[in-house]
Amino acid sequence: MNVSIVGATGYGGMELIRFLNNHPQFKIKSLHTSSQFGRSLYEENAHLMHMKDTLEEINPEAIAKKSDIVFLATPSGVSSQLISEFSDLDIKVIDLSGDLRLQTPGEYENWYKKPAAPQHIIEEAVYGLAEWNAEAIKKAAFIANPGCYPTASLLGLAPLFTEGLAGADADVIIDAKSGVSGAGKSPSAVTHFSEMNENFKIYKVNQHQHIPEIEQQLGRWSSGLQPITFNTHLVPMTRGIMATMYIKVNRETSNVELKDLYETVYENHPFVRVQPLDRFPSTKQVYGSNFCDIGIDYDERTGKVTVVSVIDNLVKGAAGQAIQNANILMGLEETAGLWNSPLYP
Repeated sequence: MNVSIVGATGYGGMELIRFLNNHPQFKIKSLHTSSQFGRSLYEENAHLMHMKDTLEEINPEAIAKKSDIVFLATPSGVSSQLISEFSDLDIKVIDLSGDLRLQTPGEYENWYKKPAAPQHIIEEAVYGLAEWNAEAIKKAAFIANPGCYPTASLLGLAPLFTEGLAGADADVIIDAKSGVSGAGKSPSAVTHFSEMNENFKIYKVNQHQHIPEIEQQLGRWSSGLQPITFNTHLVPMTRGIMATMYIKVNRETSNVELKDLYETVYENHPFVRVQPLDRFPSTKQVYGSNFCDIGIDYDERTGKVTVVSVIDNLVKGAAGQAIQNANILMGLEETAGLWNSPLYP
């Protein structure tokens, strides 16, 4: 099966290339960019000098003629403009940006400050949280790949909500940290070495665009859910997300019960690994992989559960999950091309 990548020169695009080059069924047919077409891929990406591909301009009709799937690894605001052209063509679309995730009219414009994609396409798009929406993904024409923070947060919270331990009054607090690659490849004052090195900063306080995405999915699991508290921080490292979550549960529980619950819920989902009791994950243990590692603890004193969830933001939070969704979509093994160990040390 042939695939194309739009936005091939960004961090997400580069990770797609890295994994797809070793995929047993998918073949990269073309790589596309809005600004560097006509140039060789390796000219500015020395680590890919073994690849002789030439970057092509973005032409949806030409892409659809050569590929079965197109990955849109573009910044927010780009996919929303391209999607109408792809919607009339015989090709599956997996969008790694936030442009197809928010279903409520007006919400995307409010949080992203950009024009939204056509509403009928947004409503047709399937939210690609692979462990929870596999049946819908199998029949999708458009897949909205989840954001990196929502992936870590939702996988960590899901068993509590779907199994009835937490409900609409759960008072969810999510304290999340990310490496600077989450800000994308384009440099900025925020990600400049002298600004970020030996520094630790909070950003977009109570205003992060992933808030409505997390609330939207939690609301599907628990109708009437109250607004969540969600804040994000930049850590001076390249990759990784840690989401530490605090949730008021609706009855007494125990760490043994919680561990059994999480292991049962995720027993058929190979990319989610539940930690042993009294152990909590670190970002290094998922580095470069499609794993999400989760640790849990119940505080008898407060009646709250602490959930710690870690992912690599560029893999499980972007390219890896996109390929996982493509595998499900095309009827392949979910792990195809992704079943590799994390990088260590």
